[in-house]
Amino acid sequence: MSSLKKALSEGRFVCVLEVVPQQSPSRLAALEQILQRGQLAGWPLLPAFADRVGVHSDLSPLEGAGGLGNPASSLLHFSGKDRERADLLLQIESMKARGLKQLLLLSGDRLPGHHPDQAPVRYLESVPALQIAREHCPDWLLGAALNPFKYREEEGGAQYLKAQKKLLAGADFLTLQLGFDASKHREAQTWMRAQVSMKPMLACVMTLTDRRAAALQAVPGVVITESMRELLYKEQQVSQAYASARSLERLALQIVGLQLMGYAGAHVSGVHTLEELLSLEQAIAELRDGMTSLTDWAERWRASWQMPGAREVCFAPETDAWEMGQSDVTATRRERLQHTLLSAVHGQFFSRTGWLSKAFGWSVTRPIWKAGVAADALHAVERTVKRPLVGCDTCGRCRLQDTLYVCPETCPKGLANGPCGGTRLNRCEFGDRECVHSVKYRIAKSANQLPVLAQTLIPCIEAEKRHRSSWPEWFEPEDTTPGR
Repeated sequence: MSSLKKALSEGRFVCVLEVVPQQSPSRLAALEQILQRGQLAGWPLLPAFADRVGVHSDLSPLEGAGGLGNPASSLLHFSGKDRERADLLLQIESMKARGLKQLLLLSGDRLPGHHPDQAPVRYLESVPALQIAREHCPDWLLGAALNPFKYREEEGGAQYLKAQKKLLAGADFLTLQLGFDASKHREAQTWMRAQVSMKPMLACVMTLTDRRAAALQAVPGVVITESMRELLYKEQQVSQAYASARSLERLALQIVGLQLMGYAGAHVSGVHTLEELLSLEQAIAELRDGMTSLTDWAERWRASWQMPGAREVCFAPETDAWEMGQSDVTATRRERLQHTLLSAVHGQFFSRTGWLSKAFGWSVTRPIWKAGVAADALHAVERTVKRPLVGCDTCGRCRLQDTLYVCPETCPKGLANGPCGGTRLNRCEFGDRECVHSVKYRIAKSANQLPVLAQTLIPCIEAEKRHRSSWPEWFEPEDTTPGR
């Protein structure tokens, strides 16, 4: 049994140290020192190797683990951006050869330089990636991500619905996005405790300095408010030593608070040397010994974000932020009308039961449409009909029935199972549109179809099947695709 899997199964709090693999001998030597220690404040300390979060010259997670001799405790990340099934299977086989059995599956943030008006960049999203990994590695420890730091009902609700899919797809644990809003940490725990099968959760934490906060404001899905920035700047103005001490105290406090809230562990980033680790350990020990309840912790946490002359820190981007349990959004008249009309059309042409659907199915499954000019013509007809209606890019296996007739191809990442973590107040991280999954949430809620967004696992589209008509496959008798 892997180290992390053993700790999670035994209910022991664990610390995972995130590493961005780099071609730096000094960084590697410092990391070796940290991992030789093997613990943080008495908790197991394990390495996690990030994937595709930095510059193109960064090493892969496999190369990062290889630089340390492939410790079996390693948690490797897999980012699905600009990847297909074959890429995941290749990483799985390489991990098997090295005896590595812990994998965190992520959809990934925006590919550097990618703009939505350019050629699409498709992502192997985490839900089908989990299914693929579980099929090939039934005994592995598999994780996925959850971003609870959302402040609109649509984006928050859609995050939790997709998280349910991740659990159904085989996730053994969830790791939360980096965040500092304790109310959202508690909200995520409340959600998990309501699930039929509870799974352990880790939460990402980081020492937050003024400089780092400025950089994080540009990271999709990470919420750094102006009041937080103002406090960090004022601390920096006092002195570098003062600001560093306050930042270290808050990191230690957050880790202690996560344990008190019931989290299984902390996913720590931004610690690069043994000296930094030992300073953090000392701060944790001092806080932990004098803190016995979550109430005590909450008072200390609020105090750590206060300073004379600075305004009160607010962790939410707006004062009217959504909280779990609030439910007041509904689909617009246009959204409801489009869903009703497309649902009716689907019932007529694609139900496989009525005479019109049977006739249409018979016509598009004739052998003539299977190859050559005829296949290209049928593809062109489908694209011409559906693109003006839903933005179709003819993915080759239409998923509209499972996505409330909001085409996943209109998502710049091509995500079908739900949103990524990069939205901000319902806006796509690309900034040019509302997140299509927020639209989908409103429609599902108005049509009493929210369970569809939590229970229907939509498989990935294989690269070789794209840009062809989906109609013949829909009517093939052997089609047993889940959810159809």
